[in-house]
Amino acid sequence: MNVDLLSGIALIAVGAFASGSFSMPFEKVKGWKWENHWLVYSLFAYVVVPLLSCLVFCPDFLSVLSVCPPGLLGRIFLLGVLYGICNLTFGLSLKYLGVSLGFIISLGLMMVLGTVIPPVLDGRIAGMFGGAGGVMLVWGLSIGIIGVLVSAYAGYKKDTQSGNGQEPTLNFRKGILLALFVGLTGASQALGIEQGNGISRILLERGVDELFVMLPTVTVLFAGSFLITLIWCVWVGYKNGSLKLFASTGAGKLIPNYLFCALSGFLWFLNMITYGMGKSFMGEYSFTAWGILMSLTIVFATIWGLYRGEWKQVAPRVRVWMYIGLSILVTSSFIIGMSSN
Repeated sequence: MNVDLLSGIALIAVGAFASGSFSMPFEKVKGWKWENHWLVYSLFAYVVVPLLSCLVFCPDFLSVLSVCPPGLLGRIFLLGVLYGICNLTFGLSLKYLGVSLGFIISLGLMMVLGTVIPPVLDGRIAGMFGGAGGVMLVWGLSIGIIGVLVSAYAGYKKDTQSGNGQEPTLNFRKGILLALFVGLTGASQALGIEQGNGISRILLERGVDELFVMLPTVTVLFAGSFLITLIWCVWVGYKNGSLKLFASTGAGKLIPNYLFCALSGFLWFLNMITYGMGKSFMGEYSFTAWGILMSLTIVFATIWGLYRGEWKQVAPRVRVWMYIGLSILVTSSFIIGMSSN
């Protein structure tokens, strides 16, 4: 494994850590409902931080976007809308499957579908199967699926043993259907990023560092995500009477709430910055970076669950299954990464 590939995997791992950690500041938000903190978080994650990142690392990005075909920008934007729907649906999958099981299954499906769909559509996967890389990719994804299944089993046992498995809202059939929908629509993020390869090439020609050429693409992509999130959160806020909480939340809570949600947004988009940097090291088959990101995000999110004590009441043998699942996912991420080389 060469140094560039190791550097790429390391940068993607930093992004996975940020992605797995972004929700931690939400625990400090007081007096707001879900629609309040999710909308403010989305404003920073999808609009403010992406625009600031472009201004810092790609200051000429607006002129580049202005010469791109409107149809291409429209496709990326619509894929962003689809990804926004995915994020909103993700919460329902957690409701019906439980947090651990819903998180692992949804991200596991996103890992597989987001890795495979973009190269199938643009033909790169055929070239990869001309050598050993395609076989290695299949092995990496297959091992990743096994890791997801093992982790999902541990998550299911955890939710059951901690008492969450008895909640009347749990519905495995509905949850699986929603998780499948999340997996399919979540792949739209990876597809949207790959659609922007032409934009990245223009930025490279204009002297932008290869590490940051993905940023304008994800800015367009997440503009679509924010639009659908804004519509949904405002509607839910109007229905629940929680829109007033944006301006008045109790003594000393309002400004900290905005700051913690902004921190969540920053952490989430930091994931995209370092993912783009790592992806630039992956060569022609850069789509393999997505599988690494998703598998390691599951790992770091589970580790945070351990830190928060979510596995305290779980039998030791279930924790062993969890550790086995995490080890398999880490292994799969390295195999997927090596397949691009």
